[in-house]
Amino acid sequence: MAYSKHKKLVMEKIDADKTYLLDEAISLLKDLSAKKFDESVDVAVNLGIDPRKSDQVIRGSSVLPNGTGKTVRVAVFAQGDLAEEAKKAGADVVGFEDLADDMKSGQIDFDVVIATPDAMPVVGKLGQILGPKGLMPNPKVGTVSADVATAVKNAKSGQVRFRVDK
Repeated sequence: MAYSKHKKLVMEKIDADKTYLLDEAISLLKDLSAKKFDESVDVAVNLGIDPRKSDQVIRGSSVLPNGTGKTVRVAVFAQGDLAEEAKKAGADVVGFEDLADDMKSGQIDFDVVIATPDAMPVVGKLGQILGPKGLMPNPKVGTVSADVATAVKNAKSGQVRFRVDK
């Protein structure tokens, strides 16, 4: 099989049998970058746990210091003063029953759904719609929160979620 010039260069510089430390791996990635756009890196970590056991599930979120570079559209389920806070914080769509009706009709044009604890009975009815898309709010990830302004700011500024894959 014929390899490209870049592939040959990468094969020369990287030893497939060696395990690289994080600092070495990042410097190698920077040295071998030959694209005219910002490349992305996926990290897979072998934790040695069984995801089928409920006490070994790992799930959470982290806010990256420089963001992800993507613009995130945020929908917030809130009412009253919390709805106003969400709008001021930069939420794209804010609503309660009306937003739930829009979602039931199939209008899902956002990347993150945030809900207040009092809105969870309304959001719970949308579990079959939001769940398969990975949009269902979850307190462990920080998308169910009484502090809506902070949750919206985190989502907009590059919050990434992680969880155990099966």
